[in-house]
Amino acid sequence: MAAHSSPEVIIAGGGLGGLFLGALFEKSGTPYIILERSSTVKAMGSAISIGATLLPLFDQLGLLDDFVAIGKPSVRCLVNREGDQVSFVNDFELWKEYTGYQDYMIGRPELHNLLLRQIPPEKMHFGKRVLTIKEEDNRVKVITADGSSFEGDILVGADGAYSAVRQRLYDILRKEGKLPKSDQEDLPFSCTCLVGQTKPLDPEKYPLVKEPLCQFLTTLGKDKPYSWALFTTAQDSICFVVIHHLDKVSSKVAEEQRFRSLENAEWGPCTAKAMCEQTRAFPIPGGSSLTTMGDIYDLTPPELISKVMLEEKVFDTWSHGRIVLLGDACHKMTPSAAQGAMVAMHDAAALANLIYALPSNYTTKDIDAAFQEYKEERYPPALESFKSSQLMGKAIDKGIGGMVGRFIMQHKPDWLWRMILKGMVKNRPLVGFLRPVPAKGTVPPNISASEVKARAVFQQRLAATTAAGSV
Repeated sequence: MAAHSSPEVIIAGGGLGGLFLGALFEKSGTPYIILERSSTVKAMGSAISIGATLLPLFDQLGLLDDFVAIGKPSVRCLVNREGDQVSFVNDFELWKEYTGYQDYMIGRPELHNLLLRQIPPEKMHFGKRVLTIKEEDNRVKVITADGSSFEGDILVGADGAYSAVRQRLYDILRKEGKLPKSDQEDLPFSCTCLVGQTKPLDPEKYPLVKEPLCQFLTTLGKDKPYSWALFTTAQDSICFVVIHHLDKVSSKVAEEQRFRSLENAEWGPCTAKAMCEQTRAFPIPGGSSLTTMGDIYDLTPPELISKVMLEEKVFDTWSHGRIVLLGDACHKMTPSAAQGAMVAMHDAAALANLIYALPSNYTTKDIDAAFQEYKEERYPPALESFKSSQLMGKAIDKGIGGMVGRFIMQHKPDWLWRMILKGMVKNRPLVGFLRPVPAKGTVPPNISASEVKARAVFQQRLAATTAAGSV
């Protein structure tokens, strides 16, 4: 290809969204580095459901086979009330017919490590918590808590719900009187959550993990404000989530400073032990050799158990100047609909497309326009996923809304469920600078404006290279 001047990008945050963006930049030739606040790799959390909405992108990256090797096929979720038989089943088998791709359950640590392997070690900087940000001379300068300094043309804040990049950016806009009131409000949450993954288990001793399909079991507490779920993985481990439904919506303003001081605030194990003790007696359905959540905890290394807050908010301001936000930093949703990681990676695809498509002589105005296009493309589906997560969360809620949600799920007609599933797989974006992956299945994907733009630029550069080679 002909030489092209690409912007140097600093990615703050080495979570799934930041790593995925880095993997895309690695393929597009965009120079980048990743600053991760943790001092070491801490791939923690539970399991993630990933299927047709992301697998075409993994295919483009050449990672589809690697992904399938560490994922476990998942076709249904069984939901029951504590002590009762199955209340309802959510069956996702039709997704393969609609898209040509199987759905998989994958442990968050395994997915994190797969993406981390795509990043050259020299581009991954650990122990770099963002402290200050300055824009000057058409560059962005980042100073981290250890005194290190980094400069680039673009800064991407992919550093989670309590993003330091967003906080610094919003401080600047607030002083200028440009920050919307909604973005000045605290992050609300109505649930806290215990997550983790057991060590690999002996399939003969624990037959639950021996099943070829992921066993996705959700239990709704009968006389307690809790729900809990188990997911089996391809590594013969069991991932778990225990959700504590609070009486009212709250925020963690009082705890924010304490969380900021942690190396990995969102997945730190600091408060997990007490919640484990409170929930040890919760029963596990299915009549297996594992009878309570305590059995699961005893098989889990303590450092792999974390207590987190399930914040919910879609921010209005996603960028300013040469700074832009991605993933949880601009839209945080509960895991009820299993869409948080997917939406972050879709953000990464759109952003990678638009940065790739910047002209050789790009200016700050060009970058700002690209960021506006990014938000125009990504805000509507992010908001839709946010609402879907809230709706799915109602089905496990303790209140009247939960009762209504469960009634609907129990009695949903086949045509309605098919319509819901089709809506969930319509967004299957690709990147325009890699080989296209033919659409599969009976439901065509939506057109991605950023992909079309990047594909056109890719073809132009390819034609220019071909012409230059023929001279």
